Amino acid sequence: MIHHLKGKLIEKNPTNLVIECAGVGYFVNISLHTFSKIGEGENISLFTHLQVKEDSHTLFGFSEKSERQIFRLLLSVSGIGTSTARTMLSSLSPVQVRDAIANGDVPTIQSVKGIGAKTAQRVILDLRDKVLKVYDINEVSDNSNNTNKDEALSALEVLGFVRRQAEKAVDKVLIQDPSLSVENIIKHALKNL
Repeated sequence: MIHHLKGKLIEKNPTNLVIECAGVGYFVNISLHTFSKIGEGENISLFTHLQVKEDSHTLFGFSEKSERQIFRLLLSVSGIGTSTARTMLSSLSPVQVRDAIANGDVPTIQSVKGIGAKTAQRVILDLRDKVLKVYDINEVSDNSNNTNKDEALSALEVLGFVRRQAEKAVDKVLIQDPSLSVENIIKHALKNL
């Protein structure tokens, strides 16, 4: 695995660049975020992700470790490939992607070209816990919603459901409609359990 590249910038385009390291020129795919961070200086350093397929080896470069980390998290979601992940990081900054996932912000993720409502919801559902844990973020939501969520979870536990399963079901419901009352959260969550 190639962890990073440090060398001379030979060519720079909005979607890719060529970097020469010890006489070898590497063609590296980049996001617009990385493109904007790289100056016109000769020597640059990039963190990389190597995608190995049956018919190709494709190198992706990032100006920051955090961007590479978000890119790799996105790749772990079913239905998100390298081109979609790169498009997301070109449309939104890594911090915007991270915050949208942490806050369950479907419209922001859906604003990226090629991502529909279901894919946006899947990204949030699959990555929210990881993002909250990795970046040590406290969930950002209004107190009434948190109270409703807590009450719904308590009720589901009383009904005999395991907390972890109940939490997944409630989160799924709240992603679709954060304004639901406690009763409606429970009704919709029961359909998912």
